[in-house]
Amino acid sequence: MRKRLLIGLLALLPLGLTAQEQEAADAVPAQETKARKSRPASEIFTGFSGGMLLHAGYLFSDSPDKVFSNTGLGSPVYVKGLPKDGACFGLGGALRCHLINHIHLGAEGYVSTMPLMKTGSNIRAGWGGALCDFYTDWGKVRPLIGLGIGGGAMRRLFVPDQAEGVDYASADSTHYNASYIKTPFFYLDPYVGMEIRLSGHMALILRIDYMLPFGTTGSKLAGKVNWGNFMTPSGPRLYVGIMFGKLQK
Repeated sequence: MRKRLLIGLLALLPLGLTAQEQEAADAVPAQETKARKSRPASEIFTGFSGGMLLHAGYLFSDSPDKVFSNTGLGSPVYVKGLPKDGACFGLGGALRCHLINHIHLGAEGYVSTMPLMKTGSNIRAGWGGALCDFYTDWGKVRPLIGLGIGGGAMRRLFVPDQAEGVDYASADSTHYNASYIKTPFFYLDPYVGMEIRLSGHMALILRIDYMLPFGTTGSKLAGKVNWGNFMTPSGPRLYVGIMFGKLQK
């Protein structure tokens, strides 16, 4: 009787060991799933950066009237000779947090000036808002593509100059001494660029954008964002700057 009982227990032992192994195998995927759900914050928030950027660009419009947004600039001959394009320059800054090692999310603000006519006339724009871009790492180079969105204002100062060949004493038109118009706008700003990592905490950033401002000639923002409210002058800008922070995981 004892021999039969011992033989029965020995026969059940492999079955018990197999059941324990199966339970352990089933527990591994559950533990992995739980670990994925409780991903540490360090894998989501992977860095931060901020810095200053200088820029230069070239802005243009299809007519001087749209550049200055002023219908009372003087005689048609004079208006025709006014500039409708030119170079601009300025500076600004950006702050960003890095998410899952592939996304920049942050805020930025800039001021850009376009001098005209050597009379003190200029177009000055200031804007700021949110930015989001996607990036990847190619060694020390980080290419990126993104979009900025926000608002700003365009200030247009017109100081006239004596037009060649125009006799204002006999011209049948009104000639204004100067004008100043401020136009708020909403903008979309697509951009591409790259960062060249100089160290774990400093990188050179190069960026090209083409800001799309939408507004009206009045003092209020455009009620609808459409191409009928697209403001000029506009054009591409090249940004160069240095970013500081935690730039690699």
